[in-house]
Amino acid sequence: MYILFFLLFGLIVGLIARAIMPGKQNMGLFITSLIGMAGSLVGGVLGNLLFGGRWDEPIAAGWIGSVVGALIVLALVGRTGRLAHA
Repeated sequence: MYILFFLLFGLIVGLIARAIMPGKQNMGLFITSLIGMAGSLVGGVLGNLLFGGRWDEPIAAGWIGSVVGALIVLALVGRTGRLAHA
């Protein structure tokens, strides 16, 4: 059940990040979901580093941290152009 929630959460966060990021991103729902999940992980690590805690200790980043992390991942992907045509 948690895996299904994480997949759905990643898709929603990825869609929000794509809506916020200017420009056109040519990617499907699967890649968008992966970006959202990666953004959630990046947001959690950054949250731990900024607000105390161990960097390798998993926490829930929350909606805002996840979206910020997804924006960072999306910017990196857009800059390298690797997943833009997958």
